[in-house]
Amino acid sequence: MNSDISPKKGINPFVIAWILGLLFYFLEYAVRSAPSIMIPQLREAFSTSASGVSTIIGAYYITYSITSLAAGMALDKAGAKYPLFGGAIVLGLGCLLFTFAGYYPGYISRLLQGAGSAMAFPACVYIAVRAFSASKLATAIGATQSLGMLGGSAGQFLAAPLLQNGLSLAHFWIILGVFSFIIGAFIVYIIPQEKITIDANVQRQSLLAPYKIVFSNPQSYLSGLVSGLLFAPTTIFAMTWGVAFFQTGRHLDFSNATLTCAIVPLGWAVGCPLLGWLADKIGRRKPVVIGGASVMIISLLQLIYLPNLMAPYITMFIMGVASGAAMIPYSIIKEANPDKVKGSATGTINFLTFGVTSLLGPLFNYMYGKDLSTTTDNEGHFRSAGMFWVIGIALAMVICFFLKETGSKKKV
Repeated sequence: MNSDISPKKGINPFVIAWILGLLFYFLEYAVRSAPSIMIPQLREAFSTSASGVSTIIGAYYITYSITSLAAGMALDKAGAKYPLFGGAIVLGLGCLLFTFAGYYPGYISRLLQGAGSAMAFPACVYIAVRAFSASKLATAIGATQSLGMLGGSAGQFLAAPLLQNGLSLAHFWIILGVFSFIIGAFIVYIIPQEKITIDANVQRQSLLAPYKIVFSNPQSYLSGLVSGLLFAPTTIFAMTWGVAFFQTGRHLDFSNATLTCAIVPLGWAVGCPLLGWLADKIGRRKPVVIGGASVMIISLLQLIYLPNLMAPYITMFIMGVASGAAMIPYSIIKEANPDKVKGSATGTINFLTFGVTSLLGPLFNYMYGKDLSTTTDNEGHFRSAGMFWVIGIALAMVICFFLKETGSKKKV
């Protein structure tokens, strides 16, 4: 399958498309992270418990992981323009529905938000592959994730004072929905449509043929597991439960707890391009992943057992920088599979990564989240919850040793 596009003189249309994709990715990350700072308000709005709110918030990752597969297939078959537009519209609808009271409207709206958001990152990577050279791919993917994480930080750090200063939940989510529709309009009117030509033998193949290639490669599963286990401490802990845990386990007030958690995606914004650049520079992927995971473990252990050694927001920033290593498997899976299935490879690792998240989220909620407001040993509860993530990261390091090196300086 080949794609062709006729750029206007002096303008690289893939760079323009990438920038619009980044704006959408920034917004979807804000949508993803914002509920973590409004759990008390959501409990009241949805008439449910904190555990119920966690279930609603976590519904996002169910459709995000599943739709990632369709996203990769759509990109390989149709290019980036209309799949990205469709994602923006679905995300906007999910934001508007989130303003309705009740458990089921909240749950359905998060399912829609996850489904719409799933298109953002695969589309950005799909476009980046066409906009940047192979030697810059890991750096470009890191930069893409960097802006997304800035959106995640904004969803927490900027939303908190807005809500404290009187902005209602309904108005907050309406604003996000309107922004999503606006971005969708820019996408459909500005991004040119690729001319996709499909070879006759490829055209006769099943739509699932690219996934058959990717899923038949054991390296795809290993890449997804490593990425998912390194990603989960950010998505589940910092971006869902973190504010509540720091308020109870470390006795921080709401503002400082929000700052401490919002600093993690900010660390990602630094760590993703930095570690991506390092992986490109040394021509190897695995040492950077293992090194980042090691720093994550050290940071968590310090936070758990030596909390007075440094301010928690400094520790969480360091952990955020190191967790940028979770994006390197996105390069590995693309390099471990044929070029013709790059879009599907990205969809696959998104599916696997957030499939891990959708499994670990309920497990963490059952083991630690549901008892957060009733435990009599807040310190011990915080330590146990922290060790949950240490074990997960350590498992990612073990799995990483079974990954094949795909960097430019790999041993042949």
